[in-house]
Formats: sequence, structure tokens, C-alpha cells
Amino acid sequence: MRKKIDALLYWSCGLLAAVALFAIMWMTVVDVTGRKFFNHSLPGGLEMTEILMVCVIFAGLPLVSWRGEHVVFDTFDRVTPAWLRDAQLRFVHVLCFATFCWLGWLMVGKGQRFASYGETTSYLQLPIYPVAYGMAALLVVTGLAHLALAILGDRPETMAEHAAHHAEETGQVL
Repeated sequence: MRKKIDALLYWSCGLLAAVALFAIMWMTVVDVTGRKFFNHSLPGGLEMTEILMVCVIFAGLPLVSWRGEHVVFDTFDRVTPAWLRDAQLRFVHVLCFATFCWLGWLMVGKGQRFASYGETTSYLQLPIYPVAYGMAALLVVTGLAHLALAILGDRPETMAEHAAHHAEETGQVL
């Protein structure tokens, strides 16, 4: 089950973040080249970069949460009994689930207001509400990742641990 969720998040959120970051990279190349050689920057480049950064950040949230790669203070873990650590971990995941879903709900309201007011970006006149709805959806996905972790209980494998296990299995040296 864990591997299926990991693959689903990797191919949805991970791919979205990667494509957005790739687009930012090429927009920057085009913008800098245009300013340097043609004395003209990319029209609307700043607005597109801002929207794409939202994609990178919010698409990364479910991955970071699912893989346990966020900042963790584990000062007392060595002296805390395992049953208490497990209960604490499940409680924190349920709290994160509720918080992220609540933030998603707030963002849906914000998107509805943007849509009703006809809010657009200043230069390109792109509507803002789809970005807010996308943020809301990714916040809810992050919340659902925390809910799955609360149900499954154990801590997910971090990227470093995953790389180490993969290297071990394939005989590679890190």
C-alpha cells in the first residue's frame, strides 16, 4: 500500500513540481538572454514565475509530508517509550490532516472570491482563481497523506534511507 501511494504521489505531485521547475528554468534563460542580447525581457515573466513557484511549493508539500522529510525535533525520542512515540506520531499526523484540510477549505473560499471578483494578474490578465483551487487541492492531498500516515502508523522511509537501501540492493556505493 505504501509503495502504491508513494508512486502515485511521485508521478503526480513530483512530476508537477519538476515540470514547473523546468519551466521556470527555461523562462529564466529566455528572459536573461532577451535582456542581455535584445534589451527586452520576457513579457509577463515575473507573473508566470510566481505562478510556477506556487506549483513547485504546493506540489512538494505532499511529497515532503509523505516521505517525512520536513523538519523534525527529535530531542526526546531516545528517552520516550516506543508506544508513546507511536501515539504522538499518530496524533501529530491527525492534527496535520485537519490543519491542511482546513487550509484547503480556506483556499477554496479564496478561489471563489477571486472568481467572483474576476481577479487577474496585472500584465498577462490571467485569472487567479485556478491557481487558488490548485493550491487548495494540493493542500488537501497533503492532508490525506498525513491521514494515511496516521492510519499506517510507521514513519515513512526518507529519501536518504531510500537511496541507501537502493544502493545496498544494487551494490552501488554512495
